[in-house]
Amino acid sequence: MKTNSGDAGGIQVSGMQFSYDGQPPLFVQFDLEVTPGSRCLLIGANGSGKTTLLKILAGKHMVGGRDVVRVLNCSAFHDTQLICGGDLPTSVVRGIKQLGDVPLQGDFSAEHMIFGVEGVDPTRREKLIDLLDIDLQWRMHKVSDGQRRRVQICMGLLHPFKVLLLDEITVDLDVVTRMDLLDFSRRNATRGATIVYATHIFDGLETWATHAAYIQDGELRRSERSRSSRDEGRQELALCGRVVAPRRDQAPPEGRRRLHPFRQLPFRSSRHMAYFR
Repeated sequence: MKTNSGDAGGIQVSGMQFSYDGQPPLFVQFDLEVTPGSRCLLIGANGSGKTTLLKILAGKHMVGGRDVVRVLNCSAFHDTQLICGGDLPTSVVRGIKQLGDVPLQGDFSAEHMIFGVEGVDPTRREKLIDLLDIDLQWRMHKVSDGQRRRVQICMGLLHPFKVLLLDEITVDLDVVTRMDLLDFSRRNATRGATIVYATHIFDGLETWATHAAYIQDGELRRSERSRSSRDEGRQELALCGRVVAPRRDQAPPEGRRRLHPFRQLPFRSSRHMAYFR
């Protein structure tokens, strides 16, 4: 199953097969296509294969031949120019150099880390520092996880990108910073950048995504393109509902979770509640 494409560039996965050593196949004949300039929301339960897929797209795992996984018309694994040229920042696959595996915990300042990245446009750097509300005097071994995450994201976005892979990078961010970061990524996508964002938090994504893809047990079960709607504020939530709801209905009864009494209350997500844990 594919997101609607046909253009050169972007992301193309054709008949991909992958398994970890000694494990059953995770992906079998997996297809995915994301057009340049798209913002694709990657949805699925824990363990469905979202993070592994993003790592494969970032060239961290070798799968099949050179034409199985292609990013920007290059082999994701074999063509090192993707990484060396800066078009595909692996720094933002689950984090800055594996964002989520937090390495920035030594006794050094945020300024030392951010200004240590070479070849950066000073205007872009200052804009990101302001957008992420970073205090350059922060000592990285003393700040919170959310503050450390901001510094990591800033470092990963200092250079412009053509493909951006995001794996739950906003989980530690406050509501305002999360919304500002999503707006920043959307503006980059309008300039032709392709973004794939795996998340379980749909709040604030009402109009962010152009596509949504649902993965279950290593299979792309459903993908849809966002439809135009007069009520743009509900456009993306409706898209997520169309993608996820059929899969929930097909789950075996014993696999469904019993609904907690409080979850039966008629509350709806909003821009002011970004964390549902």
